[in-house]
Amino acid sequence: MTTTFDRSGASPALIDVWSWSLNRSPSGIPDPAALLSPDERARATRFARTRDAERYIVGRSTLRIVLATYLDRHPEELVFAYNEFGKPCLAEEDGSDLHFNLSHSEDIAVLAVSDRFPLGIDIEAEKPIAEDVAGHFFSPNECIRLRSLPLQQQQPAFYRCWTRKEAFVKAHGAGLSLALNCFDVPLVGTEGLRIERLDDTVGLAGDWSLLDLRVPRGFFGAVAAMTEGASVALRYCPGNP
Repeated sequence: MTTTFDRSGASPALIDVWSWSLNRSPSGIPDPAALLSPDERARATRFARTRDAERYIVGRSTLRIVLATYLDRHPEELVFAYNEFGKPCLAEEDGSDLHFNLSHSEDIAVLAVSDRFPLGIDIEAEKPIAEDVAGHFFSPNECIRLRSLPLQQQQPAFYRCWTRKEAFVKAHGAGLSLALNCFDVPLVGTEGLRIERLDDTVGLAGDWSLLDLRVPRGFFGAVAAMTEGASVALRYCPGNP
């Protein structure tokens, strides 16, 4: 199977979203670990819990399977490179024009893929929030808006804010070196989302798009992409890869 994007310039441009269970091996693959690189297999052995190692193997092998469908390559042939902050990309000879980002929470993995835009994706399972987590990681303006909401709306708003911010940080590529309080995102609403404020040293807020993910109940998720004003939409790819 080959997966392709429309290169005709049609609007909106598409970002593909894949999702799968980390508790199930990829279809038709008896030994998912065989698809991994030696470095990936070595990392799998360093997990303290067998369950975590198995989920890591399923996540990485499925990532390879999906990306290979865009590149018409065998999954085990793909070579990953990493920027100075640890963000993965495909090595130049394997398709440097293909942007992707992976996230997981509990037993769900989500993957965003684009042939045009640097991007990031985040998914989080909803859990009780430790006291004043927002105060440590959100901007002052975001904290004020969060605390002004009715109590029953604060936890969903927290997770919308958190996943949107994490997606942006991953898309930007600077990792934890980018302070979460140097930009603002919306806490409510689901349509027409944009970065509301971005420090001048980081870039232009108008260059970025935010989109909420369609996720199972009890989860929140978001995608951020550097679209530079282009119209963009999510295309959900069917089935477990």
